[in-house]
Amino acid sequence: MADLKPRALISVQERLRDQVAHALRAALISGELRPGVVYSAPALAADFGVSATPVREAMLDLAREGLVEAVRNKGFRVTELSERDLDEFTEIRALIEVPTVGRVTRTATRDQLEALRPEAEAIVAAAREHDLIAYLEADRRFHLGLLGLAGNARLVETVGDLRKRSRLYGLTRLDQRGELVSSAEEHLELLDLMIAGDAEAAEECMSRHLGHVRSLWAAGLEAAAEEEPLRLRAR
Repeated sequence: MADLKPRALISVQERLRDQVAHALRAALISGELRPGVVYSAPALAADFGVSATPVREAMLDLAREGLVEAVRNKGFRVTELSERDLDEFTEIRALIEVPTVGRVTRTATRDQLEALRPEAEAIVAAAREHDLIAYLEADRRFHLGLLGLAGNARLVETVGDLRKRSRLYGLTRLDQRGELVSSAEEHLELLDLMIAGDAEAAEECMSRHLGHVRSLWAAGLEAAAEEEPLRLRAR
């Protein structure tokens, strides 16, 4: 079996558990860890060159996010997403986020909205630089920061949980095609519409963006299914 791609895991400044969790998320995004496959902590630990304990701890973190599920006496199975799952996640997000964007457009100050511009620009920069982890992290900060302007912490928590459970899989091929850049640029378009005070257009942009994200999810799953045999070891 092929060796794992080199990863800078060991650092005295960071906790090993967090480093392993970060590496596992990267493997999920790239398609190295496939939905439906069971992976054992000892096998992954051998790939990473660490003990099994931080791998188990990291996997438990991912399990709490809904990205994997524990399989008794075997390890962890990467959570599978169906087309119906994707449709339901998108529907719920649209029901929450589209009207909230309209409300925030009418109530937030220009300064509050402009404060989100660095995050929107970071999303575009990450897409252009092919940094998928940075892309998702900046995207999360932007969307949750925007929703936070509505003043409802439960709303932000709910959308944050939905985002974790619908994390993109197999993005490498999409990134190589340049399809993430157009999605990234929609964040700047949305922000400009909100600053201009056009609530109706902002809601339409948000609805279109979520539809675009939905298509990326589906394409990501398809790409993951077509990937060559895994470099990370199962079982």
